[in-house]
Amino acid sequence: MEEEKKFEHYKFVADKGQSPLRVDRYLQNFVEFSTRSKIQQAVKAGNVRVNDKVVKSNYKVKGNDVVTVVYDYPQEKNELLPQDIPLDIPYEDDEILIVNKEAGMVVHPGFGNYDGTLVNALAFHFQNLPNMGDEERPGLVHRIDKNTSGILVIAKTERSMTILAKKFEDRDLNRKYIALVWGDVKEEEGTITGNIGRSLKNRKIMDVFPDGEYGKHAVSHYKVLERFGYTTLIECKLETGRTHQIRAHFKHLGHPLFNDEEYGGDRILKGTTFTKYKQFVHNCFKICDRQALHAKSLGFTHPKTNEEVFFDSELADDMQQLIEKWRKYSTHQQL
Repeated sequence: MEEEKKFEHYKFVADKGQSPLRVDRYLQNFVEFSTRSKIQQAVKAGNVRVNDKVVKSNYKVKGNDVVTVVYDYPQEKNELLPQDIPLDIPYEDDEILIVNKEAGMVVHPGFGNYDGTLVNALAFHFQNLPNMGDEERPGLVHRIDKNTSGILVIAKTERSMTILAKKFEDRDLNRKYIALVWGDVKEEEGTITGNIGRSLKNRKIMDVFPDGEYGKHAVSHYKVLERFGYTTLIECKLETGRTHQIRAHFKHLGHPLFNDEEYGGDRILKGTTFTKYKQFVHNCFKICDRQALHAKSLGFTHPKTNEEVFFDSELADDMQQLIEKWRKYSTHQQL
């Protein structure tokens, strides 16, 4: 009877050639937004199984093992907790609202993040947001990463949700991001094209598959806004909206986002060997302790008025400070 109360939240089948790897480390590679401590808590609670048997954290996953994470229904299903979390809402009408999300906030509940999300805040501040059959994501028609700041549009009615979801699917909108990337980007503007799909080695990140044998078609247009020698400030316009698209595309281009831990941007990739420069970069990491990416603006046809609307946002404070620090450093180096 107890088993009937459980439901399978995640299921992974280890590759045939999987080298023995602790189950907590294995799951950390596959489950987005997870941390090892959260996974170890799940293991300790008996919620992690391999081949239908409860295992401990030190169990080593082998080829063809079936790894599942299960939970009690009351913990996960249809129990969205409204929380009084302040939101920055620069615009709202009867059909939509615009949220300027701060970095560090997860958009919706998931593994290891059951509260404190944008959706928990929306559930507190707004009643009866549409969910299109997914009660854990009311109002959501798109998302941005936890450590990306910037603009999101939220649907307040079923009509708006349907129309906006179709716009995102058809790419019938205008999305621009600002990012600081490593290196001196060669071209003043350009287009990055390459299928994006889950990495075959680390399921928490995305890889680019330029030959199109795997993943989904993805196109990013960019132009250089400012050059700082060892880093470049760019504006990126998305033609498609794949998970981690900008982060994966610029890593593929050889210019990972500054301080992007998951994509290799959290170490010194360009510059000198001088101690002062190393200290400067580490100070920059402290100022902006996440990937330097901001969803700057969003334009689309309003779902009710059919008028073109455009919403812009100021860069997050940490990115503004980071850019100014690089600007001063670059100017000093040119003197």
